[in-house]
Amino acid sequence: MTEAFRAAPLEPISAPPTGRYRWRVCAMLLAATTINYIDRQVLGVLAPFLQQQIGWNEVEYGYIVTAFQAAYAIGLLCAGAVIDRFGTRIGYAIAIGIWSLAAMSHALAAGVVGFALARFALGLGEAGNFPAAIKTVAEWFPRRERALAVGIFNSGSNIGAVVAPLLVPVVAATLGWQAAFLFTGLLSATWLVVWLKWYRTPEQQPRLGAGELALIRSDPPEPSVRLPWRRLLRHRQTWAFVAAKFITDPIWWFFLFWLPKFLHAQYGLSLLELGPPLIVIFVMADIGSITGGWLAGRLIHRGWPVNAARKGAMAVCALAVVPIVFAAHADHLWVAVALIGLATAGHQGWSANVLTLPSDLFPRPAVASVVGIGGFAGAVSGMMIATFIGFLLQATGSYVPVFLMAGSAYLLALGVVHLLVPRLAPAQVDASAS
Repeated sequence: MTEAFRAAPLEPISAPPTGRYRWRVCAMLLAATTINYIDRQVLGVLAPFLQQQIGWNEVEYGYIVTAFQAAYAIGLLCAGAVIDRFGTRIGYAIAIGIWSLAAMSHALAAGVVGFALARFALGLGEAGNFPAAIKTVAEWFPRRERALAVGIFNSGSNIGAVVAPLLVPVVAATLGWQAAFLFTGLLSATWLVVWLKWYRTPEQQPRLGAGELALIRSDPPEPSVRLPWRRLLRHRQTWAFVAAKFITDPIWWFFLFWLPKFLHAQYGLSLLELGPPLIVIFVMADIGSITGGWLAGRLIHRGWPVNAARKGAMAVCALAVVPIVFAAHADHLWVAVALIGLATAGHQGWSANVLTLPSDLFPRPAVASVVGIGGFAGAVSGMMIATFIGFLLQATGSYVPVFLMAGSAYLLALGVVHLLVPRLAPAQVDASAS
């Protein structure tokens, strides 16, 4: 028996498993962001045909888009602070409850004013999605995993943009355009019920193992201090995030709200024919979102400093957008689709890294507020650009200036970010400062 004991191989000592529950949380954020973008994309998909049915012109459509952007900006003024005040569980629930009702209210619209009011209400609710989701990532993920987690949930914006052209034309053609808005609003309401029943913070989640909780809290302790906006605005790190959002967010709004109109005007696509090119464009964007987040994490894993890894990934994504300047002159539909798809991939990879900056640069209690400030800046910029595009297209019918602006925006934004925060050093938050 002794010999048998001596001959028995020793079991290797391994680290306790950490678990993967945090990725279930990420899946919930992915689902919410997907629904968010389905809701906001319905109008973009139906726009060329609602324009014919209801009779709005390019300027009036620009006003409808501007109504959403204005409400989105106003909502972001409050959303980050509300979420920091009440927490992600309740804050997210309030936001998605508002946007679910607003999405369904589009079915009651009969003209420009009705659509503008419905879009305004939708913008107020949807303003809470990204501040809540990014704060949730900051609560549930260590710093080295945050860009990937943000890239995954942010890919929901592309999944939603893919699902919308698949689903919306079929529902609209079969049951009428009002049914498309009602259906997507019900998706939001369903998610809300699941979220309230299921979500808790890591310390309050009984299904979370001790090893995974230790991993989530493995970063150095952060100050537990609530920061008002007036103090956040003193930091260059805040202005770097604001600048990145202000310069590049309008490009994504253009992709969402004008691509169906561009493809319809340039290539004569019908409602059902819009589906395949839009799906290809936003599948490419989905790949870009995850790849952009993965690239930064991979570089950090290989020993790159966070500053070099984050900005290196942002530079790759910014360069991917540049070829879109040729899209307006593409003779073939699928050449234009490839150029635009590459640009949307670049934008989403860029966003996966930009949206990680607040959690890189600020303590967790301030993350949602910083995201709200930056989102407000992006929405205000998007509002101005939406009105400008409406007048531009009404006057000239040319998309060339818009594509030129898109191709140059990201490199400009990267230069401004680097100028403001050359080393991506965390903000020195003094809890005693007034």
